[in-house]
Amino acid sequence: MENKQSLIADARREQIIKAAIEVLIEIGYNSTSLSKIANKANISTGLISYHFSGKEDLMRNTLMYLVEQERAFIKGKVEQKQPYMEKLMTFIEASLAYQGTNRGYNNALLEIIFNGRTPDNVPYYRAEVHEEDELNVLLREILYKGQEAKEFGDFDPQVIAIVIRGAISGSMSLPQYENKLNLEDYSEKMIKSVLKMIK
Repeated sequence: MENKQSLIADARREQIIKAAIEVLIEIGYNSTSLSKIANKANISTGLISYHFSGKEDLMRNTLMYLVEQERAFIKGKVEQKQPYMEKLMTFIEASLAYQGTNRGYNNALLEIIFNGRTPDNVPYYRAEVHEEDELNVLLREILYKGQEAKEFGDFDPQVIAIVIRGAISGSMSLPQYENKLNLEDYSEKMIKSVLKMIK
């Protein structure tokens, strides 16, 4: 019975988070309120307050949800692949595909990062990150192990990882019209550039 209650609570929290994402996309962080999120989710504001202590708590959980969605998508694709060259190409392609098909999620994430604050009242974009980003860890691991397996040449894996993640983040500024075509072109050119750097 307790397990069922827990599942219901988790489902309700996800429903509220998804409504929060929609509101963030539509009107931005500063105009987002618990009442607007409640309207979007067709629930009472009191029900949101039962699951989250306030707007900041909800935004913090929404940020974690958004980060986890991207991480799970990319990791799921990469783990199916062998050898390391294939893993690296898949990491890049999956990352760009996620950016291209989840622009709304990315916009919501940026709204929180640039407008939200930590419990210590520090803006997220200036907060110290104590936990290492799992995708950075995964990418560096692919690069290190690919070198050990002699699939890649001699380079600094940390620097190349930063270059790759930076180029992936840069894809968010591609024009939204004809996005699919532009993203495919960007992906192809980025992979060619990365291959030159790692051989």
